[in-house]
Amino acid sequence: MRWIIALAIALLATNATAMRLKDIADLQGVRSNQLIGYGLVVGLPGTGEQSRYTEQSFATMLSNFGINLPANVRPKTKNVAAVAVHAELPPFTKPGQQIDITVSSVGSAKSLRGGTLLQTFLKGADGQVYAIGQGSLVVSGFSADGADGSKVLQNTPTVGRIPGGAMVERAVPSPFANGDFLTFNLHRADFSTAKAVVDEVNGLLGPGVARALDAASIQVSAPRDPSQRVAYLATLENLRVEPADEAAKVIVNSRTGTIVVGRNVRLMPTAITHGGLTVTIKELPQVSQPNPFADGTTVVTPNSAIGVQQQDSRMFKLDAGTSLDELVRAVNEVGVAPSDLMAILEALSQAGALRGELVVI
Repeated sequence: MRWIIALAIALLATNATAMRLKDIADLQGVRSNQLIGYGLVVGLPGTGEQSRYTEQSFATMLSNFGINLPANVRPKTKNVAAVAVHAELPPFTKPGQQIDITVSSVGSAKSLRGGTLLQTFLKGADGQVYAIGQGSLVVSGFSADGADGSKVLQNTPTVGRIPGGAMVERAVPSPFANGDFLTFNLHRADFSTAKAVVDEVNGLLGPGVARALDAASIQVSAPRDPSQRVAYLATLENLRVEPADEAAKVIVNSRTGTIVVGRNVRLMPTAITHGGLTVTIKELPQVSQPNPFADGTTVVTPNSAIGVQQQDSRMFKLDAGTSLDELVRAVNEVGVAPSDLMAILEALSQAGALRGELVVI
């Protein structure tokens, strides 16, 4: 256990600005799994639905209890709603544990408030049943309809949650205790960050303990004994690493007007001028009315008034290697709107003066 003591001492002396390994990487094979199922919510106060598939599902449920409806009888299902049920199965969850589930209407039900979900099988991507859901729904939204067609709606009354509403019946196999290695996958692939992780691990535990497989994956030797492997990871995931700087990028969201400029963005020597041109067009139609008892018709003559207003434009110069702070300060002095700033950044990129990638989303 000497390597654990050495690692714990090193963690205390690490730069406080660095990030923990658990914050920048995930352990390969240790992840949650998505579950989904189809079921019925009953007990609704007339806010259910009358649809073919709801009636069929309701009839199938009754047949499971030995009740067979005649073929020409349509059950009234205004108190029943067909729903989709989904959940996240966390890693290492064992049979007998409970997980939260979300229940959503798939038909025309008005509200799930007051309803109860009947036993629903939740399956994984492999088609196997991993949990069974059942229970009373917690619905935050509500709706109310008036006789005159008016309607009040708050939040979403057709979606509800059941805390601890599913009982896990099958565990997902995990490769955590298999093999002699563990692999960390970086959230953002970067060769410099991968090398920094390898250097930190090898500097503490010895050469060859960690090696980078590519820009995103770092393979680390690990003990085979499960209890030792847990203690190993409990300390290793708290190892602090200084991530490499991101590539120089300018992110522009053309829909919301949001602009994010990375700190490594630089500009070549550039002179920029920007001015706003406002054009106003007003329609003032004129009506020509004939004299009384004259043999004529009323004529509408179009009349357009066009106004042009040119705002004062100012030029500012950016020297070589201009930083983010200087760029923001210069743009604020001009007082441009986000849409105008997008045009300036695009022009700088076209001119080759923007030392960074312009990404428009």
